[in-house]
Amino acid sequence: MRKLKILIRPLYTEKIAKLQDEANKFAFEVDREANKIEIRKEIEKRFEVKVTKIQTMVVRGKVRQQMTRAGRFHGRRPDWKKAIVTLAEGNKIDLFENA
Repeated sequence: MRKLKILIRPLYTEKIAKLQDEANKFAFEVDREANKIEIRKEIEKRFEVKVTKIQTMVVRGKVRQQMTRAGRFHGRRPDWKKAIVTLAEGNKIDLFENA
């Protein structure tokens, strides 16, 4: 395994909450260099579930600008990778078990 931290954080939005309820899909921000095999192994090991499908996508960072005394400053947020994981029937990840 070449990555120390493949899963960075779980993602939870209204759209992802709907996917969790209807299709048993969960989303995570993952390392940009991680592939689907490494993501599958990490999720199955950490949450003790069976993964049936993984969809990955690179989300492009937004261009931002800020007005300062010296003038306009242009910047860009970094690109990041998202993985949407479909679990086998009967499996579930409880993201808020300690909340």
